[in-house]
Amino acid sequence: MCQLSYAAARDCGCFVMRIIKRLLPIIVIAVLLSGLGISALAMQRLGYEEEDGEAPPLRVDPNEKAEWAFARFHFPGGGNGDGGFRGFQLWAADYPKADRQFVQGLRRLTRVNARAMEQIVDADSDKLFDWPWIYMEHGGGWMLSQPQAARLRTYLLRGGFLFSDDSHGDAEWEGLMRGLQMIFPDRAVEELKDGDEIFHVVYDLDHRFRIRGTRFLWGRRTYTADMAIPKWRAIRDDDGRIMIAICHNSDVGDAWEWADSTRYPERETSLAYRIGVNYILYDLTH
Repeated sequence: MCQLSYAAARDCGCFVMRIIKRLLPIIVIAVLLSGLGISALAMQRLGYEEEDGEAPPLRVDPNEKAEWAFARFHFPGGGNGDGGFRGFQLWAADYPKADRQFVQGLRRLTRVNARAMEQIVDADSDKLFDWPWIYMEHGGGWMLSQPQAARLRTYLLRGGFLFSDDSHGDAEWEGLMRGLQMIFPDRAVEELKDGDEIFHVVYDLDHRFRIRGTRFLWGRRTYTADMAIPKWRAIRDDDGRIMIAICHNSDVGDAWEWADSTRYPERETSLAYRIGVNYILYDLTH
């Protein structure tokens, strides 16, 4: 077995080591997600990280045909009108690596004919209606217009599903609620119970816990009292179907993005994949 470091192997022209390093993120995710029958912690020990701490996103075929795609919601907000600050776009947090790595798991764990490449869905576009499931990060920073809110309302009442992730604390919750109240001023946000069907579609998730973002794990941000307890919330239609599922005080997308990292906790990655699978299968069957 080659015992050289990657840098040394590169210097000596070790082609095999270069190929293995490129393939390891895909191999790790494939094994991690093959039924989750093998410890994800053991799989993460095989992962790799670039010198800057993160592997590149999986390569995908942009022309692949499939029945379902991971659709990510592109919303306006923030001081620059695009939901971001200092060049960082809130809607694009963890994109596209989280999207692609999660889809690898979905393809292995279910029979959903999922496209490997993600789909960006703009708040101003009627193409929103082409996608049954949309994912949103940092909704605490969205700033919807009335037409955008009306389009989302129509989409959701027609059977669409919005998964809102990665909001933390009271201030971000208030920002998220401003948009939700524009969409559904007459519908309440409820706390989901352990026995709710969405937690038992594929995996039984009676015991859930906070899925931490990397900025809290090894960044400079610390949890405050209003961020301490994870919240699993929803808005339903008149028939009781969940239209909007909300993970507050958790960061599911970070767990997807860092599933190939030795630094990210395996336990939280496993829950994040199970949550995503359950939510998608719930949407496709309700």
